[in-house]
Amino acid sequence: MQQHPRRHRPPRAVSATACALAFSLVSVGCAAERDPDVYTIMNSSTDEPYHTWDGEAMEACGAQVGVEVRQISVPADQLVPKALRMASSNSLPDVLNIDGSDLPQFAAAGGLVPLEEVGISTEGLSEGALSIGSYEGEYYGAARSVNSLGLFYNADVLAEAGVEPPETWEELKAAAAELTEGERYGLAISALATADGVYQFLPWLWSNGGDERELSSEESVEALAHVTSLVEEGSVSPSVVNWTQADVNDQFIAGNAAMMVNGPWQLPVLEEHPELDWVVTEIPVPEAGDTPIAPIGGTTFTVPVNNEDPGRERVAGELVACLTTAEAQLDWSTKGSNVPVDREAAERYRDLVPELAPFVDQVRTARSRTEYVGTEWNTYSQAIGTALQAALTGQASPRSAMETAQARVEAQLGGRS
Repeated sequence: MQQHPRRHRPPRAVSATACALAFSLVSVGCAAERDPDVYTIMNSSTDEPYHTWDGEAMEACGAQVGVEVRQISVPADQLVPKALRMASSNSLPDVLNIDGSDLPQFAAAGGLVPLEEVGISTEGLSEGALSIGSYEGEYYGAARSVNSLGLFYNADVLAEAGVEPPETWEELKAAAAELTEGERYGLAISALATADGVYQFLPWLWSNGGDERELSSEESVEALAHVTSLVEEGSVSPSVVNWTQADVNDQFIAGNAAMMVNGPWQLPVLEEHPELDWVVTEIPVPEAGDTPIAPIGGTTFTVPVNNEDPGRERVAGELVACLTTAEAQLDWSTKGSNVPVDREAAERYRDLVPELAPFVDQVRTARSRTEYVGTEWNTYSQAIGTALQAALTGQASPRSAMETAQARVEAQLGGRS
């Protein structure tokens, strides 16, 4: 995420049952006494300079709204557990900034206020921006900036080999094979069984018409077969089953891969190596003319339900609106290596950060991991990750791996997949 530029690690999802239980305690818990002129915003912006940038933005918005704003920052993997504990004592912050993949857990439990109720419009947002902030058609979370995945390539290496940047799967396979030489592989990806690997597999799955709800479909099997073939043919290192997205970036920088799949959050690290002439383009698609569909990532500003004082919800909404204006999005995105969700701001971003301009197009067609399966995403993610590892390590064929994944999901969800 934007506060962790070297890694993309969505916080661990919590169960809907646990979340609902925590929120059910709100009505019987002892409400913490609040200062009427002090509003709190909790996020995972613990790293610098992101913490300072957030503090400055919150202070400015507080002054505009006429209240004092205090930032509460906790490590990303502790944010959801802390929010659940606060919910049990009716002491949630006025604004909660959470990962888009965690939003459904809170919305399903009735713990978030629909943002349109506090005056926040969805006008000007792409479908991807709406999907990351919505649950069951209701808009609960306003994103300030988002990210996705693209294909980075070493321009010097491709030019020397006479290889054009690939746009289709067939071109990618040919380019990766041509660029594999000595200790250098043609392509680096993350194929962990955890969030990093699953996130990177989704563009192949979704762009091919596959669906996490139908993992055993022909389209889903073809997607896994495509990735598996790159490893089997020697164009991708078998070690990718152990690589995080940060590891992939390190391999690319070291010259051990001519191309890589990664996100804009790697920009700060890439900029430490001016000798590397890299370019990014959209993820290759199965056939020319297909629409690339990649996952959209990022955090969203939400307004927790305040049973004691609904008036605070309206003021919290004003703070969220201020923090996510087009100007605020543009400022944060240019500093934090992400993409604005406002269409006009995104177009201005092209000129300000031309090296990441392809992500503007990529996020327009991207979608949230939880758009279709909501609070059950973690179940699907684990099944996909297991299938990915099984196929890439030769333990199962792509078809067998995906059929097993489908059966696992159905067993865990009681046939509701």
